[in-house]
This record gives sequence, C-alpha cells and structure tokens, in this order.
Amino acid sequence: MKLDSYWTDSAPAFAPAVHALPAQVDVAVVGGGFTGLSAALALAKRGARVAVLEAGARVAAEASGRNGGHVNNGLAVDYADVAARVGIDKARAWYRAYDDAVDTVARLVRDEAIDCDFMRHGKLKLATRAHQMAALERSAERLLADGVDTDVEILDAAQVRSEVQSERFHGGLLYRRSGQMHMGRFAQGLAAAAQRHGAQIHTGTMVSRIERLGQGHAHRLHTAGGILTAQQVLLATGATRHGGYGSFGWLRRRIVPIGSFIVVTEPLGAERAQALLAARRTYTTVANIHHYFRLTPDHRLVFGGRARFSVSSPQADAASGEILRTGLAETFPQLGAVRLDYCWGGLVDMTQDRLPHAGERDGLYYAMGYSGHGTQMSIHMGERMAAVMDGDAGANPWQGRDWPAIPGHFGPPWFLPAVGLYYSLKDKLA
Repeated sequence: MKLDSYWTDSAPAFAPAVHALPAQVDVAVVGGGFTGLSAALALAKRGARVAVLEAGARVAAEASGRNGGHVNNGLAVDYADVAARVGIDKARAWYRAYDDAVDTVARLVRDEAIDCDFMRHGKLKLATRAHQMAALERSAERLLADGVDTDVEILDAAQVRSEVQSERFHGGLLYRRSGQMHMGRFAQGLAAAAQRHGAQIHTGTMVSRIERLGQGHAHRLHTAGGILTAQQVLLATGATRHGGYGSFGWLRRRIVPIGSFIVVTEPLGAERAQALLAARRTYTTVANIHHYFRLTPDHRLVFGGRARFSVSSPQADAASGEILRTGLAETFPQLGAVRLDYCWGGLVDMTQDRLPHAGERDGLYYAMGYSGHGTQMSIHMGERMAAVMDGDAGANPWQGRDWPAIPGHFGPPWFLPAVGLYYSLKDKLA
C-alpha cells in the first residue's frame, strides 16, 4: 500500500517555467493550491503581474491534491441550521454560492481545455440509520420549500440499492448539481493555464515574513528565494503543513487543521465497478465520523473519512488506512479481500462555523477555511478574490463575516482526540 495521494501519483507533475524571483509584482499569491492558482489565472487574465509563492516542491500537493475527488454543491452544514442562525436570504445566497462554485469548475475545465475526467453525475448523501433518513427528508423539504435547490430528490432504500451495492443504507438525498474530477490532472491544467496567461509560479518558495508598507495593501515578502514587493497580497494557504506566515499569527487561532484520510483499491475492472456504484456519483454518509467514496476512471474505489482525529503523518496515515479498510469492508463486504494500493491523509482547514472565510485584514486579502467542502469553493474563491482585488468588493459571497478566534486554540490542536471521542459517542448513542 503506497502512502501517497492517488491523484498526484497518477498525474504529470506541473513543471513551472524557471524565473528569478521578481523584485516587484502587482499581486503576490501565497499558496499554490486551488485558491492560489485560480486567483493567479484570473488576475493574469486581467493584466496583472502575478507571482505565486508555493512553499512545497509541487503545486496543489496539500489539500487540493489530497482530497476525495468530489466537486459537490450544498453547504458543509445543514441549510436549515444556517437559515435559523442568519436568515433565509443569507443562507440561500451561501448555498447558491456552492452551485456557482461547481459551475466555475465546469467552465474552467471547458475554457482551458483541462483533461481531468470532470463529470457531473450528482452527489448522494446516504443515511445508515432511520433517524438520519428522517433528517434528510426534512432537509429536502426545507430546500424545496425555500426555493433554494429544486433539483434535490429523496431516494428510498430500494432506489439506493439499485445504484449502490450495499445493504447498509436506509435511503439518501440526491443533489444533482454535484460533480467529480481527477484532482491531480486538474491541478496540472490549472497551473499550466495560469502560467500560459502570464503568471509566474515559484515552487520551493516559502514565505517566512510579510511586512506591511504604509497603511495600504502593499507589502514586502521575505521568502526562501529572496525578497519581493507586492502592491497586493492574497493569502491562500489553508491549513498549511509548512512554516511561514500561513501557520502562525491570527490565522492559527481561527483554523483547526484536522486530518482526513483516504484509501484507494486496486482496479476492480469495469464490470465489477459498474455493479458496485452504477450511477458513478459521489457519495457521503451522514454520520459525524462519516465516510465518502466514488469510483475513478480506471475503476478503483476511492474510500475516505475522518478515521482518526489527528493531523496527517506517515504513521497516522497508515493507522488510519487500517481503520478505513474495516469501514470499507463493512460498507461493501464483497470487497473485504480487495487489495488497497494507496493510502494518504490530508489536512482540512476547519473553521468553528464550518463555513469559508474570505476578505481583507490589515491590508492582506485572504480566502480559506473551506472545512472539508473546499474543492469547488477554493477554485471559485480564487476567481472571486481576484475580482475583489480588482475593485469589485461585492464579488466576495462571504464578505462582512466576523471571524473570531477559537477559544483555547493557540497552536497545535491539542483538543482533537477529545473532539473525536465526543463525535464517536454522538454517533453511537444517536
């Protein structure tokens, strides 16, 4: 079992053109994941001189390349709960921002001719218990009643069994606008598009310090490759593994890096894969410690979940892989003896309210906190923040939101094991 992301291992690595670090740019983008690359592409198309500063050796090697391969619409939290807290109008707008985000991915794939097996077969949210099914039914009723999503549909147990070869599920809620793609190939295509339009991409260029120049948006950035001055800076680091600005200061107190872990089977063959998941959608279960899965174009099963409440490391990934092996066998007993070819973990940049945060603070622009629902929103927010930085403040669907620090969170998330125990007990007692 290879402790590496299937997406990055099965895609060509993007090779950036070799440039000396420029002394000055219009915009410096800190982070070469989906948010940063999408922003760089949009800004370069607008004529800006852009430098992407990526600490790692490869673009999109963190959360952007270490996820489950889903491009889903719908909020990461229950729409009704959000509506009760902020009102129907705002909750509806936030929900529809995710619809827009999936549309953004589809448009970029089309316009930039990115070969990444993008397809829009929908997402099916699955209930393993009767009370979860009742909650999905209430959710569908509310989405339809408020006119938020008229494309959702409840599937009963028999309908789910017709497309998911498992006896575990009481039914599910179908979101038809969701999609999926090969994350590694999309990343390569997105980076190539940004570079083709004029953005410079500098890997191995960790930002260690950022100095504000005056009271505006100009900053001096100290990096591993030298110093550059930017008229604007976008922080697109998420829950970075690297040192530097993205892992300390005010961001550290607002993002909790939580590990999410994934295994990928050996190729199952076209016939076996089709029998397993006939509709080839993305799938996720309702539990607090849930599973998510989908097929790959070469007929493997990608099966993931929050197997352990810890950050990702080789040891944690391997241990989590064995937990996921058990979960896979419980969900699909017919695959109990299947070989696992890949196992990896990634960091989810979780916020306290499980919603994204984007805006400007102390002259720095930022977009992050996607909370495990970020593939489509990170790409969308790269574009949206490019528009904001070009003068369109209303382009940010998350503008004006408070982002208070998480009480007791000052550095490494020491409280994760307790959080994991709490959610495990909630799932068992529900």
